[in-house]
Amino acid sequence: MTSRRSLDILVVGAGFSGVYQLHKLRKAGFSVKLFEAGSGLGGIWHWNRYPGARVDSDFLIYQFSLEELWKDWNWREKFPSRQELIEYFSYVDKKLDLSCDISFNTRVTSASFNTTTNRWSVFTNTGVTVHPHFLVLCTGFAAKPLYPDIPGLDTFQGAMHHTSSWPESGFDMTGKRVGVIGTGASGVQVIQETGPIVAHLTIFQRTPNLAVPMVNQGPLTTAAQTKMKEEMYPILFKRREQTFTGFHYDILPRDMFDMSAEERYLLFDDLWTKGGFRYVFGSCKDILTNEKANAEVYTFWRKRVHARVRDPEMQRKLAPEKQPHPFAAKRISLEQSYFEVFNQPNVDLVDLNENPIIEVTPKGVKTRDGVLHELDVLVLATGFDALTGSISQIDIKGTDGISIGDRWKKGLSTYLGMTVSGYPNMFFPYGPQAPTAFCNGPTCAEIQGDWIVDCLAYLREHNHTRIDATREASEAWVQQVVDIFSQGLWNRAKSWYTGANVPGKRIEPLNFTGGLPLYINLIQESARAGYAGFRLTSGTKARL
Repeated sequence: MTSRRSLDILVVGAGFSGVYQLHKLRKAGFSVKLFEAGSGLGGIWHWNRYPGARVDSDFLIYQFSLEELWKDWNWREKFPSRQELIEYFSYVDKKLDLSCDISFNTRVTSASFNTTTNRWSVFTNTGVTVHPHFLVLCTGFAAKPLYPDIPGLDTFQGAMHHTSSWPESGFDMTGKRVGVIGTGASGVQVIQETGPIVAHLTIFQRTPNLAVPMVNQGPLTTAAQTKMKEEMYPILFKRREQTFTGFHYDILPRDMFDMSAEERYLLFDDLWTKGGFRYVFGSCKDILTNEKANAEVYTFWRKRVHARVRDPEMQRKLAPEKQPHPFAAKRISLEQSYFEVFNQPNVDLVDLNENPIIEVTPKGVKTRDGVLHELDVLVLATGFDALTGSISQIDIKGTDGISIGDRWKKGLSTYLGMTVSGYPNMFFPYGPQAPTAFCNGPTCAEIQGDWIVDCLAYLREHNHTRIDATREASEAWVQQVVDIFSQGLWNRAKSWYTGANVPGKRIEPLNFTGGLPLYINLIQESARAGYAGFRLTSGTKARL
């Protein structure tokens, strides 16, 4: 295949969103192909092969809601491991017969829109070029790894791996001297998994991770899941659309200080014991907007962490008296035994605010105090250029010939968090200015995916060959995203929620933080009004 000019739709990326799009679009009668840079399905789970990789949403919602899939699939753990998720994708592949329409090991490198034919020209690293009518980018929020700019990093003579590009065959760190730079979600999982088996572990921490208990109950029984499938599954899947973050529990409709101190304590204790994201997204409605309420959450958390960490100096670094940032203003991580690792005698914790890294040498990492931390392995748990980076790393040129990455450097702009004005016939689920960081993958894949499929079917039914968001609608959407975001405490932390984790990146809201019910209502309002906010074109005629 060197050229496909009759292709209706090209989907890029074979994670939850890409798989769902391929299946739904084929069922709707479109000719569709999918390009995937990796060698298999799974999206981020194909690449996240590091030790301890595990999803932070429980199995009840971290799967497709299609009965033809869930009725014959049973999970082993409440929070599935990376291996179990890969097995699930393999099952989905066989059940839906997906691979026949997927080109693996095919990375899209660039794309440009032809205003005469109203088609995209899409180029790949394999030399394959396709010309689809529509382009659906299912590249996810974490497809562009972020590497630290540290002098001498390339001189290190030991093994060095970023958590997003771990060796496919695995890498045994047993008995080795290991350093981990970064304590975000992947750092937490690597640390708690490898801490008990390494000879020595040195953790380089910039910001304490305010992680909460996962409470991964297991193993799950087939009998219990069979019982749930009789009635509970459809209810839980529908419930996703009714709560702020798509979980089956929701934020409480009351403020923190409407409760007595005793009631607050019992609430915190209950949420903590149940585990998962409940501690934040099952708590009072003002903890993300009111500093005093947020501080109450931190105070309880700090006491619980101190009870698990014995050394006073470790306590100070991991859970300091002064709150490092508002609770949940950075992505919450779930942990299983993270804090216990710091009780081991073979573990050092370097606070990079007090003692920054000066350079990496062939033998290890040197800090400002003059100490050379000698290492056999250096793990880079340094995250991603999130949300925008997944798309902007592809050289996508719109009607004015400007690359989308260059366009967004001047300020992020989308419409409905799924389209960009000036880049017609292009959609992206689970991307910037959508609920992405506040909604799990399968949920966003289906909510946004169904909207995209319905939109494309509408265009076909009404003989529209082109759809493009208007500038006015885009500006209004951006303002709405900013206004809602500014009501919270999000700007009080340097995080990938705003792009502040990427040196030189413009700091701005990258997520829609108004909750799923509001988001669903807004995108459906546009659809019900004949896709208001878009310019629809049939031949030479345009309709606003």
